[in-house]
Amino acid sequence: RAKDSKTPDINPNKIPEKLSKTRFEKTFENEPFDGGFNIMSVTNVDGSPLSYTINQTMMRINLLKPLASGEKFKFNINWWYNINNHREDGGRSGYEHFPKDGNNNYVIAQFYPRLCVYNNVEGWQNDQFWGRSEFALEFGDFTVNITVPEDHMLGATGVLLNEKEVLSKTELKRLAEAKKSFDNPVIIRTQEEAINFEKSKATKTKTWKFFAENVRDYAFATSRKFIWDGMAVDINGKTVMAYSLYSKEANPLYGDHSTRAVAQTLKTYSQYTFDYPYHKAISVDGQMGMEYPQICFNPGRPNPDGTYSDRVKYTMIKVTIHEVGHNFFPMIVNSDERQWTWMDEGLNSYLEMLAELAYDKNFPMSRGLPKNIVNYMSGDQSKIAPIMSKGDNVYSFGNNAYGKPATGLWMLRETIMGKELFDHAFKTYAQRWMFKHPTPEDFFRTMEDASGVDLDWFWRGWFFTTDITDIGIKGVKKFYSSKVDEDSVGFIEDTSEGLGFSTKQSKYHYEITYEKPGGLVMPIIVEFTFKDGSKERKTYPAQIWRYTDDEVTKVFSSSKEIESILVDPDLETADVDTSNNSFPREKSDKFDKFKKEIKG
Repeated sequence: RAKDSKTPDINPNKIPEKLSKTRFEKTFENEPFDGGFNIMSVTNVDGSPLSYTINQTMMRINLLKPLASGEKFKFNINWWYNINNHREDGGRSGYEHFPKDGNNNYVIAQFYPRLCVYNNVEGWQNDQFWGRSEFALEFGDFTVNITVPEDHMLGATGVLLNEKEVLSKTELKRLAEAKKSFDNPVIIRTQEEAINFEKSKATKTKTWKFFAENVRDYAFATSRKFIWDGMAVDINGKTVMAYSLYSKEANPLYGDHSTRAVAQTLKTYSQYTFDYPYHKAISVDGQMGMEYPQICFNPGRPNPDGTYSDRVKYTMIKVTIHEVGHNFFPMIVNSDERQWTWMDEGLNSYLEMLAELAYDKNFPMSRGLPKNIVNYMSGDQSKIAPIMSKGDNVYSFGNNAYGKPATGLWMLRETIMGKELFDHAFKTYAQRWMFKHPTPEDFFRTMEDASGVDLDWFWRGWFFTTDITDIGIKGVKKFYSSKVDEDSVGFIEDTSEGLGFSTKQSKYHYEITYEKPGGLVMPIIVEFTFKDGSKERKTYPAQIWRYTDDEVTKVFSSSKEIESILVDPDLETADVDTSNNSFPREKSDKFDKFKKEIKG
């Protein structure tokens, strides 16, 4: 960031009890990196000076008259900036230095003045950039020439226009093979070749020429260290290329999984939204998680001996899927992350779950399942904000913008709406708003319009409040029928405790009162276990709470006697307290009571 950036001043900080010497010096003693744009000139196309105003992270061009609809205005900006070592100084892009061979990997983004969005809802979307939530950007066409050392391998947004000038004959041949390989990646520049380039270090340069059509941003990555592989992906008859660029330090992890993860992401996301409209997607060994049109920078490296744990593998795949998935949200369905972070991070995190399961049916999903959001929702309420809060203003950014929205969509699909209705509505939203700038209302309305399901109660509770889910069983009464005469039946209440008794009647009737100590409305999912060991599920829709917000009573009749009753047996509703979910109440031992006392 620039030296005069206000970001450090708006973020509270303190000295923790334990802090490494290196971290302490970097945080409190060292001079900050001199980043930010240095604007040299802003001129008209004829070279005459153009009036402009700098407002911290934004610049306004002062036009002599308002720009009319359909009118064009051309201008030139001359600027420069220092490239940061993102491994040491942080940042969303920069370079990584490798002391052993003296080379750098460059992942370059947010390197040029980008145009803010002007839409028909709010006008200019021009909030300041404080470092967390990203700019809303407008679509455009980019003509870009990038000059680098001639031994570099480079990937970027857009179509490469001069591949015969920048690729060797061998690389062109392998690239042609990759474009026909739909099952396995083809190595286009090998590790051995990359190592040779590391040692020789070219002194001449070459220029890569790209044209990117209808994209909202631009980024590239370049290094002589890069290994390059790729494979073809069939998207409804159209061939899209999945590529990876990675250093030997990232191999074999990247060689085993990166391009395959890119390909799976394109397939899964296209299945549930729209056919991927661009010609490629690239995953780069960038040791961060950051996305741009057609290219993203991802983490993950094996041990020096080439081995890697499942944790490292699945983290790398997870982040790759997530960042490639951002090509759909917000690179195409172009929402404003500054105001509504969840509209791209949350929706993307939900689709990421589907892609992870498609990649590996046993994928260890850490985010999105209802049971995984319980600790956050039941935590310190002073640190929790509604999903609809601005991303820059929340404590728990990951849970607020990624986890809880993804969980909400998962519950809508799996529990509330059903897959068929949800999938149709979600795809309708994606297709209706691709290459446009939707707001939350557009998402909410489309989901209801396309599905024919009233979800106002869900949006209100899950997105606009911090209420919790807690539905339990308050009480159970058992009745059996007593025939009075030919035309009437009397009911006799059995007042014995629990359900541990038997009668001679063939029909059992249970009056069950469900309570809702938590504020959120949810369906009541009930599992009845009978004396003979069989089970039956019953789901009462959320509308059952429309007359009362505290408790509701339902009668359940069966020819079999009930042994036990359990609410939310599969933990589908993010219930924060399951101690009241069963009847008869599960007996807790002294250790369980001790844990509850310690918890508070």
